[in-house]
Amino acid sequence: MKFPRLQRRTLALIAVTLPLALAFIYVAVRSGPLAPVAVTVTTVESQGITPALAGIGTVQARYTYKIGPTAAGRVLRLDVHVGDTVKAGQVLGEMDPVDLDARLRAQQATIKSADAAARQSETRQSFARTQATRYAQLLAVKGTSEEVAVTKRQDLTLADAALAAARADSARLRAELQALRAQRDNLKLVAPVAGLVTARDVDPGTTVVAGQAVVELIDPASLWVDARFDQISAAGLAAGLPARIALRSGQNRSVDGRVLRVEPRADAVTEETLAKTTFDELPNVLPPIGELAEVTVQLAPLPAAPTIPNAALRTVGGKRGVWKVVHSALKFTPIEVGRSDLEGRVQVRAGLAAGDRVVVYGEKPLTTRSRIHVVERLPGVAP
Repeated sequence: MKFPRLQRRTLALIAVTLPLALAFIYVAVRSGPLAPVAVTVTTVESQGITPALAGIGTVQARYTYKIGPTAAGRVLRLDVHVGDTVKAGQVLGEMDPVDLDARLRAQQATIKSADAAARQSETRQSFARTQATRYAQLLAVKGTSEEVAVTKRQDLTLADAALAAARADSARLRAELQALRAQRDNLKLVAPVAGLVTARDVDPGTTVVAGQAVVELIDPASLWVDARFDQISAAGLAAGLPARIALRSGQNRSVDGRVLRVEPRADAVTEETLAKTTFDELPNVLPPIGELAEVTVQLAPLPAAPTIPNAALRTVGGKRGVWKVVHSALKFTPIEVGRSDLEGRVQVRAGLAAGDRVVVYGEKPLTTRSRIHVVERLPGVAP
């Protein structure tokens, strides 16, 4: 049987293009845009987890003392520097007394003069009492007139009043002296407790106002971490829970701690819950104030429940769920998640059961029409 010349060319063209078309379709289906998406899957298991909260904070001192003068003045001297360890009652520096020492000497001289006047008043009182007694006896035997006796009694009354005034004046001057001495003592900057000098805000010769801090002192034994936790995952955070504190500098390895208290006020701007965490034992090398620290708080263990990797969670159409594998097909299943641990496992309250298979990783975004190809591991993804 012979074919026309044109028909033979058509058949030859078909014979050449058909294998190419089939090869193109094969490539498109196997490795092109129509190829199945490589995914890794996991089986939902029922297991208990020990949830934990991870937060970050800064090292702070629970007790900080800002030491300064009670009255405006000029700093005369400072005897300590930043980093010095001081004892309770140690003099850290002194303010310039200006004319206070001269006023103290003048007050002491005034007191001596007042004491001398008081002694004179005592002598006058003693003489007036003697005279009043003598003339009272003379009046009894008609040896003097009643007018003279009354005059002597008035002299005694005046002497008593003068002595009382002299003694009151002496007491007033002594009280003023005590006040001046207290004012003079207040010029000394004294450490209220044993501690560590963390700041020296001014130098000698600087004029400061009343209440302005000159030296800042902390109690090293009161170091704690002012930690922050995301409010979304902060449920269960409470005082007394154990914690691990890892300083950012790494000079000290993770140390044990404990949540001292959860602050009643949260940060509304950063949406974080604040908590104070203390060290069970202070590090050998004290961290500087303000150093960052990572805080991990251990919560109570949870009973067994369906658990999946946190990486399996997806958000589709505003709903949180997972891609569930059903007979080699994909189905997006909304779920209600519970607590999670630091190993990336999260418990599922509703939506999944033990034995279900869900997608963990995919090499591209998935849809319900995506064809999948299950692999053990995706390139560039940690196992």
